[in-house]
Amino acid sequence: MCGIVGAVAQRNIVPIMLEGLKRLEYRGYDSCGVAVHDGRADGGLARARSVARVAELQEQVDASGFTGATGIAHTRWATHGAPATVNAHPHFSSDSSGTPRIALVHNGIIENFEEIRTELIGLGYRFESQTDTEAVAHLVNHLYDGDLLRTMQKAVKRLKGAFALAVFCKDEPHRLVGARLGCPLVVGLGSGENFLASDAMALAGTTDQIIYLGEGDVVDVRLDGISITDLNDQPAERAVLTVHAYSGAIDLGPYRHYMQKEIFEQPRAIGDTLEGVEGFVPPLFGMHAESVFKDIDAIQILACGTSLYSGMTAKYWLEALAGIPTSVEIASEYRYRTPTVNPNALIVVISQSGETADTLAALKYAKELGHKHSLSICNVGTSAMVRETELSYLTRAGVEIGVASTKAFTTQLTALFLLSLTLAKLRGRLSDEDEYLHLKNLRHLPAALQSVLALEPQIIAWADAFALKENALFLGRGLHYPIALEGALKLKEISYIHAEAYPAGELKHGPLALVTKEMPVVTVAPNDTLIEKLKSNMQEVRARGGELYVFADSDSNIHPSEGVHVIRLPEHYGQLSPILHVVPLQLLAYHTALARGTDVDKPRNLAKSVTVE
Repeated sequence: MCGIVGAVAQRNIVPIMLEGLKRLEYRGYDSCGVAVHDGRADGGLARARSVARVAELQEQVDASGFTGATGIAHTRWATHGAPATVNAHPHFSSDSSGTPRIALVHNGIIENFEEIRTELIGLGYRFESQTDTEAVAHLVNHLYDGDLLRTMQKAVKRLKGAFALAVFCKDEPHRLVGARLGCPLVVGLGSGENFLASDAMALAGTTDQIIYLGEGDVVDVRLDGISITDLNDQPAERAVLTVHAYSGAIDLGPYRHYMQKEIFEQPRAIGDTLEGVEGFVPPLFGMHAESVFKDIDAIQILACGTSLYSGMTAKYWLEALAGIPTSVEIASEYRYRTPTVNPNALIVVISQSGETADTLAALKYAKELGHKHSLSICNVGTSAMVRETELSYLTRAGVEIGVASTKAFTTQLTALFLLSLTLAKLRGRLSDEDEYLHLKNLRHLPAALQSVLALEPQIIAWADAFALKENALFLGRGLHYPIALEGALKLKEISYIHAEAYPAGELKHGPLALVTKEMPVVTVAPNDTLIEKLKSNMQEVRARGGELYVFADSDSNIHPSEGVHVIRLPEHYGQLSPILHVVPLQLLAYHTALARGTDVDKPRNLAKSVTVE
């Protein structure tokens, strides 16, 4: 959700950067800032930061009078530290005389910042903030050898996680360097001036010549042009696109459809959803969360559609990790029956928009029945659902335009996993060692998702076969049964292929009658405790002539053979495996719909936000 704007020009670029921040305000933020190579006689670096709106930052800049032809600006969600001025970007790092030399802004999460921070403290660097970003600023300063591009190429190789960076140095006026891995960063081209931004929308009205940087790119931005190097520090060419003034939400960039774009935005969306998470503590969910969590003895999840499947997945986590009884109900059905009420159960409602009519009505009904406590998992902080629940967690997926939800689903899963671990810790079921390992895995999740997205070419080959079918069966077991449900939903939503999902153990109780060579059977096969049971179910399919399409972990010992097609995910991810395994199912649905020529982003009879019953 963070925003970056940077520029190198022969004019005062402060107004351009502030206007860019205003264009990015729709993302949401809790602090903002701007830094420039000061154009006044005393030179040096100048900075203004605020925990208010960009308008207040504008007032600070106007009052200070600083100007500059090189600079960076940022809007930030609180991460690795409270929303305080000291944690706001840009961050400075000073030379041996105490004079600020490096200015840097950052989107994303640096997974190994603690290691870098410890190293730099040992070298004498003083940290003023709690952010992971300041560690990067000091690292760049420490490695600086007089060439900012070469320094950044060295620095990014030390970083683990997902990031977009923009940095400039006092010693090199009219030069700005950017880098990206897992977070978007674009270059804007001008005449005698060039720009960086996290979203092309920020540059609308300034330039319409945009370059979308590739994964691992480092870009050197100067007055007379830009140069890009790739992950291996080799020169790279990237296409220049003409992008006219638009809303950032409708910018497709290099993608054919919004659904495809949103699938590939999931590493960034999950990284944003995890911003500020340094441990599993109740305040993540609201000021009064600790007292509420101590007062509950059960959880009741209410949701519809894709959000329902995220709730079904969470049931496994909540009961296994937190040991708390959990039930999941379809919100549109809940209020038309008379359920047994446990007033000490926490009502959890899940919605991308926060305006889903059925879920809002179910929430109201639950309150009327006597439920005392409620929590919303939602993507829109100003929505009715967030306003009407006692606690909330915002998923920060960003705007999702495609009707078939993708990044909203995986960010919901991420938030629900945080809830499960927070309750586990509060109930004495999470050791310090386990907490550390879960945090490590969550911080690695965006990078792990990037590896799964790299499977797209193999999935396209499968989609060509699926496009000829009219029916499909999806199988999963345990934690991955809801993921099979979500995969079937995606396929039917946008390709119009009839698809159903079952727990694999239920095959012999009816669905096996449908299996023929014309019925592709998609199987979610993580290497968990149920893998051997799942293999037996797969044999039941093959014995009836069914064609298996298996998404397997690399170590699950499932091999391709006649009638068995296998795509291997790069790694098994334990309890977080559902978040990885759903992504190839999304891609399969997308490319199958593409092959069938359907309207991917606007499937027939469906709407993005269901605000009527």
